Amino acid sequence: MLPGVALAASCNDPWPAWDHFKKTFIAEDGRVIDHSGPRKPTTSEGQAYALFFALSANDKAAFQRILTWTENNLSAGDLTARLPAWQWGQREDNSWGVIDKNPASDADLWIAYSLGVAGEVWKDKRYSALSSLLALRILNEETAELPGLGLSLLPAPTGFNLPNNQWKLNASYLPLPLLRWFEQKESDERWKRMLAPAMRLIAGSAPKGYAADWIIYDAQKGFLPDSQGAEKGQGGYNAIRVYLWAGMMASQDAERANLLKLLRPMLQLVDSKGYPPEFIDILSGEISGPGSSGFSAALLPLLQINGVQKTLVQQQLRLQAQAIKPDAYYDQVLSLFALGWQEKRFRFDARGNADFYWQHFCWRLF
Repeated sequence: MLPGVALAASCNDPWPAWDHFKKTFIAEDGRVIDHSGPRKPTTSEGQAYALFFALSANDKAAFQRILTWTENNLSAGDLTARLPAWQWGQREDNSWGVIDKNPASDADLWIAYSLGVAGEVWKDKRYSALSSLLALRILNEETAELPGLGLSLLPAPTGFNLPNNQWKLNASYLPLPLLRWFEQKESDERWKRMLAPAMRLIAGSAPKGYAADWIIYDAQKGFLPDSQGAEKGQGGYNAIRVYLWAGMMASQDAERANLLKLLRPMLQLVDSKGYPPEFIDILSGEISGPGSSGFSAALLPLLQINGVQKTLVQQQLRLQAQAIKPDAYYDQVLSLFALGWQEKRFRFDARGNADFYWQHFCWRLF
C-alpha cells in the first residue's frame, strides 16, 4: 500500500431501488416520466424527488442530468429567473412542452433543499447559489400572510386564494425538516415565521388524526374540510405523505412527539384493518377501500418510530405479499423515501440537515 493512502469502501455503494427507479422512470436526458397516464407526463414533483434520491445515492451524474432537464424544460432555461412549471408533457395538439406553467411549492421546496444540501456535501457553489435564489423566490411568490394563521406556504403562486377570505392549503407540502433547514441556512427571517403556521396547518388538516389531501383555511372559522374539491374532504394520495414526512423526523425534533400523538388514530386504523385506506373521510373516519402497497411503505417510518411492532411487521409482510408494481411511479417514490430512510441511506437531524450513508464510507488521501 502506498504511504498515506487509506483503503476505501465505494462512495457509490449500490442502491438497487434507486437503480430500478432510474432505469424505469428517468430518460437519458434526465426527464422523470410518470407512466400511469397516456400522455406520460413529467411533473416538477417527480424531478424534485429524483434530485433528492440521486443525492442520497451520491449519484452526481444523474443529479446534474435531472437538474439540467428541469432547468431547460420547466424553467425556460433559467432557474435563477423563474420557478419550474408544474407539468410538462404531450399537449392536445401532440406537441411537447409545458402543460401547466403554475409552479408547485412542494416540488420547489424539495428542489431548493436538494440543491442546498448538494452544494454543501459536494462542495459545489453553483448548487448552493441556485438553492438560495429558489428559496427567496419561494418566499416571495408562494407564501402569504393569512389572517389569524401567519405566514403560510401556498400550494402555488396562483389559484389557491379563494373568495370570502379563504385559502386552499395542503399539509403534505410541508415536510418540517426542510423548513428547519431553510430556517438555519437562509438569513431571511420569514423561514422561521413559517414554522408555527405550518404545524398548525398539519394539525388543522387532521382534526380526528386522519390527514386531509386538501384543507380550507377560513380567516373567521379556521380549518374546514374541502367539501367542494375533488376529494370531498377525504385524505388519500396527497395525505399519505403527511405520515411519511412525520415518520422521518429526527427524534430530537421538538414537534415530533406532537405529530406522533396527532396521527396515532391512523396507525390504530391500519392495525385494525390490516392495511392503510386509499381514502378516508377526515371527520367520520369512513374509509373507501385499501390503499396500495406504496401506502403501506409510506407508513413504515411512522410505525417504526412509534414502536408499533406488530403493525410494522404486518405492513412489511403486505409489501412482500403484494409487491409494488415496477412501473407505478408514485408508489415507487413512496417506497424509495420510506425504505431509504429505514435502511439509513439518509436521515434528517433536528435542524433539517441530511446525513447520507455514503458520507461515512468515502475516504480521501490524507
